[in-house]
Amino acid sequence: MLLCWSSNKYIFMKKSYLIKDDFIAMRLDRWIKRNISDIPQALIEKNIRRSNIKVNNKKERSSYKLKENDVVVLYNFTFLSKKHKKKSEIYIPSKKDLSFSSNIFLENNENFAVINKPAGVAVQSGTKSKKNIIDIIRKAKEFEGYQPYTVHRIDKETTGVLIIAKNRKYAQLFTTLFRLRKIKKMYLGLIFGELDNKEGKLEDILFHYEGEKKILSKAITYYEVIDSNKGYSLLSLTPYTGRKHQLRKQLSIRGCPIIGDNKYTIYDKKVKKGNKLMLHAYKISFIVNNIKYNFSAKIPKDFESVIKKMYLKNAL
Repeated sequence: MLLCWSSNKYIFMKKSYLIKDDFIAMRLDRWIKRNISDIPQALIEKNIRRSNIKVNNKKERSSYKLKENDVVVLYNFTFLSKKHKKKSEIYIPSKKDLSFSSNIFLENNENFAVINKPAGVAVQSGTKSKKNIIDIIRKAKEFEGYQPYTVHRIDKETTGVLIIAKNRKYAQLFTTLFRLRKIKKMYLGLIFGELDNKEGKLEDILFHYEGEKKILSKAITYYEVIDSNKGYSLLSLTPYTGRKHQLRKQLSIRGCPIIGDNKYTIYDKKVKKGNKLMLHAYKISFIVNNIKYNFSAKIPKDFESVIKKMYLKNAL
């Protein structure tokens, strides 16, 4: 609604927004940044103090958790352009992308989907990779009328099970389950060398940089040797923590890097540089609404081929 008073040339703007179920429990300030404009927090607080932002005609704090059918009203609010923020490019999937996407679904219901992610496709778009699962899935028939939400990630070259939420409620639910370690993941990894014990725990302090700041994080992974032969081993790996490149880093630290890892490994005559990463997210399990879900993703053919080449047995 737009009202004008010519006497003082003051323009009063009022815009109302009805909150749908996809934004239930989202903070008011985060809703504004996501749906209106990515403005500084200080400006949001200033407009709230001046009663330029109300919920159901009442002044609420920026931390107010939105409810279904709430009405957010913005009075004479300063809308800032998002031009200053670099907009990420959306990948437009090809017909080939969409045809293969229908073959990767392990589960597809009204709240979430589980897929067997192929190698070489990132989960989300990045500076080095435009092609990504989320943009492909968004256009797939299985997601018609739904918005895909990432709740966890696996590396671009890693294959296997990946959960994608179909609404914000389940995105929050899965995020919470991962944070509370209520979701169990198991990977298969083919490595150079042999670990000292047939099963055990890998525990390390890993680091990464945020700008010039060095960040230290504790990483814990449980492992079991499925088979080993002539300097190669097939492992089952169950990460307890979820650090970036955790499995790859922990195994490399022990002199047993994952085969095909261009970042943390060396190469020999049998497995040359350029081979795909031999790391596969094999199983995932969790409980939602008292229903236990277990999903397993078929091992890629090239992974099976290397296992056979090494004369290893996959007992799973």
